[in-house]
Amino acid sequence: MLRWLLGFVLPTAACQDAEPSTRYETLFQVLDRNGDGVVDIGELQEGLKNLGIPLGQDAEEKIFTTGDVNKDGKLDFEEFMKYLKDHEKKMKLAFKSLDKNNDGKIEASEIVQSLQTLGLTISEKQAELILQSIDADGTMTVDWTEWRDYFLFNPATDIEEIIRFWKHSTGIDIGDSLTIPDEFTEDEKKSGQWWRQLLAGGIAGAVSRTSTAPLDRLKIMMQVHGSKSDKMNIFGGFRQMVKEGGIRSLWRGNGTNVIKIAPETAVKFWAYEQYKKLLTEEGQKVGTFERFISGSMAGATAQTFIYPMEVMKTRLAVGKTGQYSGIYNCAKKILKHEGVGAFYKGYVPNLLGIIPYAGIDLAVYELLKSYWLDNFAKDSVNPGVVVLLGCGALSSTCGQLASYPLALVRTRMQAQAMLEGSPQLNMVGLFRRIISKEGIPGLYRGITPNFMKVLPAVGISYVVYENMKQTLGVTQK
Repeated sequence: MLRWLLGFVLPTAACQDAEPSTRYETLFQVLDRNGDGVVDIGELQEGLKNLGIPLGQDAEEKIFTTGDVNKDGKLDFEEFMKYLKDHEKKMKLAFKSLDKNNDGKIEASEIVQSLQTLGLTISEKQAELILQSIDADGTMTVDWTEWRDYFLFNPATDIEEIIRFWKHSTGIDIGDSLTIPDEFTEDEKKSGQWWRQLLAGGIAGAVSRTSTAPLDRLKIMMQVHGSKSDKMNIFGGFRQMVKEGGIRSLWRGNGTNVIKIAPETAVKFWAYEQYKKLLTEEGQKVGTFERFISGSMAGATAQTFIYPMEVMKTRLAVGKTGQYSGIYNCAKKILKHEGVGAFYKGYVPNLLGIIPYAGIDLAVYELLKSYWLDNFAKDSVNPGVVVLLGCGALSSTCGQLASYPLALVRTRMQAQAMLEGSPQLNMVGLFRRIISKEGIPGLYRGITPNFMKVLPAVGISYVVYENMKQTLGVTQK
């Protein structure tokens, strides 16, 4: 990346031996295309693009806003030099954090060790691919000069930010509530970026869930009523719902599904931070295992808090036209006729479903990441948007597949009081009844519309999330 720029502007030896101010001055002259002594955002973007190192609009704007101390919309040489000096100090700390044996060089084994402490497990072969993209002299080690030159214009300030593109994204919502929360850096927490990202993710989730609500309601109807007749298929289910309540009925229960996003996200994020503190010592990085346990416990805590809304969502989705006038009316009728305990029907299978979902989701994501790094990472370890979305969607789908029988039993327990002549069975009793009457396939009724909504949900939530981040002023790490 910047190695090419430095080779273009100065001979390599001169670059390594030159005083920092000389290097900065030469770089500044290259970027100051009109020679007026200042660099504006257009010149920075155009200069980096022409020199073969475009970073993307968000990263370039972050460099500019950080460096522009007097906020006049331009970088003079003093501001430019101060930004690069400050950035070099941060990158020096990142370099030292990787250089475990303090020999002035980063080796593949040190990258493996360091990324493990950040919750990312990679092989030594994959670490060598990372080294190759930075190593200028072919020694399969990276010294400080190579590291500095490679990351000089990268706005990331520490090693955690550099590898953050392999973290799950908060903005991807496929309609489930069992995903492990995203990680936020200390800088994001202090600057308030964390709540903007959560808000952007919440809005993206609301739009995504509303867009795919007809498929979600069809899934619930097939889970609850599918056992009555094998004839309920996708087209028949849609036809039956429209005939009974019109087009609007396809969105029945969606309001509750959207409303619960805010409290669930807030409780899950707060609980996740608390559990991480309990499981790790002060200053210790969160590993994959700690992240899995903390995320699962946070999910269980959030589900406990908002579970009555899950029950109401199912009742509204299964209910007939006129049975409930809204969320409040539904809650009042459940309380009056069934008592407080009805709001937690199906709670146990729901809680048990968190472990296989979160565990398999995380394991498959790590597996896909490793496969991509082994087979496709050549010049960069950054996979790009399409690969990340694909890995996220596939890992979440595998998690859903593993926990689906528990989700189906949960839904039937939530709705069985509405079914005339249906016995009120517990979790074990329902499992036995389904297997004896419908066989193993009975545990997967409704899974087709569930899978059908994954791709549109991922696509819609990603587009809305990225647009909301821009609107809310979230800077890209």
